Amino acid sequence: MNSPSGNGAQPGNEPLAAADKRAGDRPAPLPSDTLLQGRRLVEIEHNGEVYRLQATRLGKLILTK
Repeated sequence: MNSPSGNGAQPGNEPLAAADKRAGDRPAPLPSDTLLQGRRLVEIEHNGEVYRLQATRLGKLILTK
């Protein structure tokens, strides 16, 4: 079903910038479990660089380049 704007976007599926405007200045926090998906280490590519997000045994997060 199309939205009234005719662009086919469903609520909650709009670009992040549109979601930010709808929710205010700050987006809702993203749970670390969503990023890690049961792993202790994930690699994230950002602007051509690879970063590592690691969960420690003490429950802390470390982000390194």
